[in-house]
Amino acid sequence: MRFPLLSKALAIGGVVLLLSVVLLRIDSLVTERRWRQIEATQSVEQSLAGTQTLLGPLLHRTCTEEWDVAQGEGKDRRVVTAKREFTLLSPPQTLRVSGEARAEARYRGLFKVNGFAGPAVLEASWATLADIEPKQEHGGSRMHCEPAVVMLAVSDPRGLRSVRLQIDGEAAKVGAGTLHSRYPRGLHAKLPGVRVTRVEEPLSVHVYLDLLGTARLSLVPAAGETTWSLRSDWPHPSFGGRFLPASREVSEAGFAANWSVSSLASSAAADVQRAVELCELPAPDPYAPSDMDRQAAPAAVAAPGASGGACLETLSVAFIDPINPYVLADRATKYALLFILLTFASVALVEVLSRRRVHPVQYTLVGLALALFYLLLLSLSEHVSFGAAYAAASAACVGLLGFYAAHMLGNRRAGLAFGAGIGALYGLLWVLLRMEQTALVIGSMMLFASLTAVMVLTRRVDWYALVDSWRRSDAPSRAVPQ
Repeated sequence: MRFPLLSKALAIGGVVLLLSVVLLRIDSLVTERRWRQIEATQSVEQSLAGTQTLLGPLLHRTCTEEWDVAQGEGKDRRVVTAKREFTLLSPPQTLRVSGEARAEARYRGLFKVNGFAGPAVLEASWATLADIEPKQEHGGSRMHCEPAVVMLAVSDPRGLRSVRLQIDGEAAKVGAGTLHSRYPRGLHAKLPGVRVTRVEEPLSVHVYLDLLGTARLSLVPAAGETTWSLRSDWPHPSFGGRFLPASREVSEAGFAANWSVSSLASSAAADVQRAVELCELPAPDPYAPSDMDRQAAPAAVAAPGASGGACLETLSVAFIDPINPYVLADRATKYALLFILLTFASVALVEVLSRRRVHPVQYTLVGLALALFYLLLLSLSEHVSFGAAYAAASAACVGLLGFYAAHMLGNRRAGLAFGAGIGALYGLLWVLLRMEQTALVIGSMMLFASLTAVMVLTRRVDWYALVDSWRRSDAPSRAVPQ
């Protein structure tokens, strides 16, 4: 062979290209399983209840004002009736919410969906009822108003297991729907007529809920002063929305969080009166790729609470799994080609230092074993914890590669060293998966250290002499028998 080094490099390049195709197929499989997990979450939401957002209690009242308008002159003069319909809405002066959210996991086949259920108490108070007292805009007009209503809007009413509502300490009859055109889903209770006439007296409303939902619980701080106290046995909360908790305690036994928001900081109360949309957000996936996020989230979320707004501001907590096997498997495959190249570089280094030739077929088998690790990791993580799956898959690949390298390199000690090196790579990959924030710096340092090691170990190698020796060793095989 005239150019053995070039031929070897081209052969190894072909092997790398083949392995890239294999890794691409494994990565597509990981993505497919990932989407099936999202479909399982959507299936549970359709059968049980989705993410929950609470808005209220609020007071609202629909009124119609009619007045007479003269049209024409003389014989053509006639009187017609004009009217306008409007809705008066009043957020409470203070809103105190307390509740408990017990974790209730649901399953669709192999896929786990985080749910929650528990009681909640909402205490709202108004200093006066002046905001729902209609005012005439036309002299001599006739005003007709529907009964005033206490409403509580929820994003998914299927999650309401039970409801009790009290107005000034008296039990009130609860009806389905809010009777509000902008926020129709939820419940309502009519305010006693005699109570509406006492405009200057304060009003208090208590709502007792038994609520269930999936993945996320949110509250709109539509009040002059809003406080929310929430406890749960879920140890991995993800706090979101427009305001983080003022205080929180998170432990293995669960979490406790407290929010406190005033109308000076939030535009929610004013936005409710302008009938800004109550957006329905998808189940949270904090590790989702950006393209998934853009496809799943509504466009209106781009500017929550803005003037002319897109969405009402919320306080929220998501019930997430910090270790998602499909997400971690996806992240692991991102490093696959790099790890294969590092392994091939190590084998090539052994070739140079020990003067023992390694055939491209042997490179291929080593690369396939490294690629198979990711398939093992994905399949095992669906049945056991991700840590156990990673340990089993890496141990299997380290044992196989160590055994094969002992024969490939013709030395048991070299095989053990090769297996130890592969084990160190898997250990480093585990660190990269667990320390997402420092993954870039760790990876950069690893590559620099690898390059340094190769340069130090090959600093005395005469590459021309090495190529000549390979050419001479290939010469007899090219001789034509006489």
